[in-house]
Amino acid sequence: MKIVKYRYFNVLLHALIWSIVLSFPYFISSAGNQYKIGPLPGFYFTLSGIIHMIIFYGNAFLLYPKLFNRTYWFLYMISVIVLIIFSFWVKFYLLERWFPDDLQGARSHILFPSLLVFIVSTFYSIAVDRMRAEKLQQENKTMQLGMELRFLRSQISPHFLFNVLTSLVSLARKKSDHLETSLLMLSRLMRYMLYDAAKKISLQQEVEYLESYIALQQLRFGRDVNIISNIELLPEEKNFPIEPMLLIPFVENAFKHGTGYEDRPEIDINLTVKQGVLVFQVKNKFDWETDTSKDESPGIGLSNVRSRLTLLYPGRHNLVIQTNNSLFSIHLTLKLLL
Repeated sequence: MKIVKYRYFNVLLHALIWSIVLSFPYFISSAGNQYKIGPLPGFYFTLSGIIHMIIFYGNAFLLYPKLFNRTYWFLYMISVIVLIIFSFWVKFYLLERWFPDDLQGARSHILFPSLLVFIVSTFYSIAVDRMRAEKLQQENKTMQLGMELRFLRSQISPHFLFNVLTSLVSLARKKSDHLETSLLMLSRLMRYMLYDAAKKISLQQEVEYLESYIALQQLRFGRDVNIISNIELLPEEKNFPIEPMLLIPFVENAFKHGTGYEDRPEIDINLTVKQGVLVFQVKNKFDWETDTSKDESPGIGLSNVRSRLTLLYPGRHNLVIQTNNSLFSIHLTLKLLL
């Protein structure tokens, strides 16, 4: 629809400009003076304007795009010379046949306007070519980014499902009474992945998903892990759009690397939104020696979310990941836009 509107506007603009050029003598001169502009009669000026239109569009839409290349450049030069000479001959014929009294004074105005129009037409063609090339490059870049984003999104779902199933296996081994509740939570989370994660969603939906995942982990670990969750979201902040499954990889990473130690593990999750700026913090304790064994098959979560942040929020996010002694922390600042 935008392309159609642009073409419609472009046609109207060209029609307006040429209408002004062709009727110019009739605005600034008078009938008693034959609507002359200098030595040129108004009617001849209009006729030569039509010839200039043929030069302009003949070069811009036919000669330049078809012949101006390494293969046909010589043919292009010959065609241009023929076009200019032909225009010169036609204008001279019109002056000689219809305006013989003005021929002497108008001779110098026959060739130069044709050359000027040709030069303008060439610069116009170059500009249009450059705009088309930039537009094509932008479209290719957008397509490439879209394909990359779809690939990154496709990675998230199986990655998430693998981690959740690992949690359920742990509950099954314990013969926990919470297994049925966990399966129901999993079904809701899978519905979210299948139907909502393919498009931008509201911040409220992402927060509900995050809270469901945290609740599932609480059922899995019980009192074995101290989970501190502080999520503050005001009603007016719920409708901010956000990339789905953007926050969960940080929490997944905390549970993967922050649990399974002798000391009581602790995971701290904080989310606030103020004036459209989301601040998300996740901290977890970890043990260097135990964590090394977990990295034998490293996940894709953090690298995936880094790539998606770069693609979708350039200049609108700041991600800081720190490791201090036995404390791993992430701090994400994200500017949301309605």
